[in-house]
Amino acid sequence: MIGTKLSLVRRNHALEHATMQIFSAKKPGVRMAGYSNPQGFWVFGDIEIEELRDTVEEAQRRLRAGESRLAIHPHCGTNFAISGLAAGTAAWLAMLGSDGSLRRKLDRLPLVTTLVTLVLILTFPLGPKVQERVTTDARLGDLRVVGINRYMRGGMPVHQVLTRDLPGA
Repeated sequence: MIGTKLSLVRRNHALEHATMQIFSAKKPGVRMAGYSNPQGFWVFGDIEIEELRDTVEEAQRRLRAGESRLAIHPHCGTNFAISGLAAGTAAWLAMLGSDGSLRRKLDRLPLVTTLVTLVLILTFPLGPKVQERVTTDARLGDLRVVGINRYMRGGMPVHQVLTRDLPGA
C-alpha cells in the first residue's frame, strides 16, 4: 500500500513538473506553483483550464516518448530542501563550541558564512539528482488523467488534476 502510494506520488510529481515546464515555455512569465499527492497534483496560478488540459496531455505524451528530463524542475522544493538542510547542518556544526557570550558567537560568523556558502555551492547539483532518483518517476506506466477541476481560493485559480492507474487503458 505505501509502495503503491509512493509510486503514484512520484509519477504525479513527474507529470506535474513536465506540465509546468511545458506551460512555462509556452507562456513565459506566468506565475505557477504545484503540489503532488497520490490522487494527482494541484496547479496554483491564473491559467485557463483548457490550456492546462492541453498541456497535461502534451506532458504525458512527451514523458511517454522518453523526455524524462521534463520530470526534473529547477524550482522544485526538493532542491531547496536539500540545500537548506545541508546549509543548516553546516551552520549548526560551525557554531558548536561557541557557548557563552555573544562576542564568541559573532567571532564564528565568518566561519559560518564560509561553510554555508561552500555547502550551498556543493549541494546545488544534488537537488536534481534527488528528484530524478527519489521524488519523481518519469515512467508513467498506467497512470492516466481522469479529470481536472478548477476552484477559486482567495481570488486565485487552483486546479486539481486527478490521476489514476488504469491498466490496459
